[in-house]
Amino acid sequence: MEKIKVGVIGTGFIGPTHIEAMRRLGFVEVVGLAETSQEAAEKKAAELGIPKAYGDYREMLRDSEIQVVHNCTPNHLHFGINKEIILAGKHVVSEKPLAMSSKESAELLALAKEHKVVHGVNFNYRQFPIVKQLAEMIKNDELGKVNLVHGSYLQDWLLYDTDFNWRLAPEVGGKSRAIADIGSHWCDTVQYVTGKRIVEVFADLATVIPVRKKPKHNGATFGAEKAEDEIYEEVPINTEDYASVLVRFDDGSRGVFTVSQVSAGRKNRLSFEIDGSKHSASWNQEEPAQLWIGHRDKPNEVLQADPALFLPGAKSSIHHPGGHNEGWPDALKNMMLNFYTFIREGKDPLQDKANFATFEDGHISMAITDAVLESHEEQRWVKVQLNQKA
Repeated sequence: MEKIKVGVIGTGFIGPTHIEAMRRLGFVEVVGLAETSQEAAEKKAAELGIPKAYGDYREMLRDSEIQVVHNCTPNHLHFGINKEIILAGKHVVSEKPLAMSSKESAELLALAKEHKVVHGVNFNYRQFPIVKQLAEMIKNDELGKVNLVHGSYLQDWLLYDTDFNWRLAPEVGGKSRAIADIGSHWCDTVQYVTGKRIVEVFADLATVIPVRKKPKHNGATFGAEKAEDEIYEEVPINTEDYASVLVRFDDGSRGVFTVSQVSAGRKNRLSFEIDGSKHSASWNQEEPAQLWIGHRDKPNEVLQADPALFLPGAKSSIHHPGGHNEGWPDALKNMMLNFYTFIREGKDPLQDKANFATFEDGHISMAITDAVLESHEEQRWVKVQLNQKA
């Protein structure tokens, strides 16, 4: 069978991780790469072993060989490029956030449906094997009625005032930072696991470091060590380093989460606990192969990721024997596997249920982010509005 041909736009931190994940599938071939200049594109294409290099992504969109395009650009470019990919008739995988507002994401969702392209958003945390297992346990009522959901997503890569990255600039990263960047992952994961949707929020946001020192060179995500003789300029910061958000789900259950990019020692700690009427369960992304299960009347237990112990609905997400831990790159590979299998099997994006996050999930995420920002500004509960007009 002929391989599915793919092009990737953007080669910062996330672009090469997409490429690596796709290459692990065997039936997908990355044939093109687009960057901000022809020189940059050719240099990166040579490094990654990709035959075609484009200094303008629009040239890639005109390439009839390419069937799918991955948008791995900075946030402010997502809406415009996603729209052009759809209008070019290509299937699309977008990094999150899907757009800069829920109005834009609503337009993209409507366009994707109109043009009948397969559309995915890289919410890869729902693709961890143990997360799939927990979702099946909840679906089978093993935890009982879900009463509470609580947790956090903590990082430390912006702890110092000399830490700087394009995500700090609202015109590039958007009005929200910590919520849009990592809170979106937390919300998507717990909504997927519980099968419930967040419908109302009450938020408190803070910029812990209001003025940062921007280095003269460009800072990378999860950046490298700073040179001792680095030259800085002071820049006021208007996006949040921290947020705590009370949430209400569509069935009336409650929750709360905290996100922070200034928590020392927490590298990428997405964690949550589901408290049910029978049992509780807790997961932490930095220890991805373990699920803590809490009991009232007997000792608590820890489930290790093991296909022999998984429920039938979760077995397809785990690819190695117990003790052979599968982590972040494997969850990303699962997302790509599900997305490209959907295409290979000729499924209809309007009729068939996807087992990956779609533009609909991306739109829900944007609507939650908009509601969080409004709630913080007005200091009140705000409903999540999905019926934005394009």
